[in-house]
Amino acid sequence: MEFLNQNIEDIYFVIFCIFIGIEVISNVPAILHTPLMSGANAISGVILVGAVYMMLTIPADDYLNLTLGGIAIFLGTLNISGGFFVTGRMLKMFSSKK
Repeated sequence: MEFLNQNIEDIYFVIFCIFIGIEVISNVPAILHTPLMSGANAISGVILVGAVYMMLTIPADDYLNLTLGGIAIFLGTLNISGGFFVTGRMLKMFSSKK
């Protein structure tokens, strides 16, 4: 309970960002998907670099935060690579056939 009381503003901020993200993404037309996917991949790359930097500052005996950080880095990497693969396949659909 103490964790919630100390971080209530951060929790509200994350919930607010989730609602805004859902609203923004749900209103994007299909034709803008590829440019937005590329932009999202770039943003995810910056976030991944920040996550790796933060992992370097975690003490070696803090196993919970190291585990959560490792999972976050794995999922961020999965998101970036999946986005690039999907974007590449979409762009191949528009290339001229030989």
